Amino acid sequence: MTIEAATLHFQELNKMVKSAQGEVCINNCLGQRFIASGAKEKTVIINGTPGNALGAYLNGAKINVNGNVQDAVGDTMNEGKIIIHGSAGDALGYAMRGGTIFVKNDAGYRTGIHMKEYNDKKPVIIIGGSVGSFLGEYLAGGLIIVLGKNTNEIPVGHFTGTGMHGGRIFIRTDKSLSALPTQVVTEEATPEELEEIRPYISEFSEYFGAENQSLLNDRFLVLKPNAKNPYKQMYVEN
Repeated sequence: MTIEAATLHFQELNKMVKSAQGEVCINNCLGQRFIASGAKEKTVIINGTPGNALGAYLNGAKINVNGNVQDAVGDTMNEGKIIIHGSAGDALGYAMRGGTIFVKNDAGYRTGIHMKEYNDKKPVIIIGGSVGSFLGEYLAGGLIIVLGKNTNEIPVGHFTGTGMHGGRIFIRTDKSLSALPTQVVTEEATPEELEEIRPYISEFSEYFGAENQSLLNDRFLVLKPNAKNPYKQMYVEN
């Protein structure tokens, strides 16, 4: 099914996407919100720029965006894939609890905040370029991978990992990170850890034409929480 979206209100567009069977192609998308929210078992191709909360609560569908995206993409998504052939706005993957998000270029502030994992549900975000401040804020689980392909500087902003108490953040850089919050430790990624992220970088390379082995040959830092629950004293007496 092909939808010409240029003149459609977001509610009308979303009704059409929800009722469609199989693959849906949206042309001339112009900021419509909540596209494919909660979608299962379908593929949605978007040509243009979708609005906020693309793929919110996604539950198994695949979304492929030929362009940039706005804020809160993949908000609380549970399963599925979102592939962005451009850049993303703020709060990418907010409270994400499963599935994968791939961004070819950059992402804004507060990427991956409140991400969490449970049993076999492990959310993953891969950013090809740089990200803004507060990356992985209050991270509770999952993986965030920042490749920094567009810069020779540190590809993350300030306050990375603030409040982090689970999960890991991988950053491809030959620089040293400074001014990290006290609950975060930084180490150079081991060969075993690089093998863990290899499948995700290989998939990124398939979508966007990167050289996955050359990326993996470079230095990655990995950020981890340095305590099981650094905020325990805030919630219990002893």
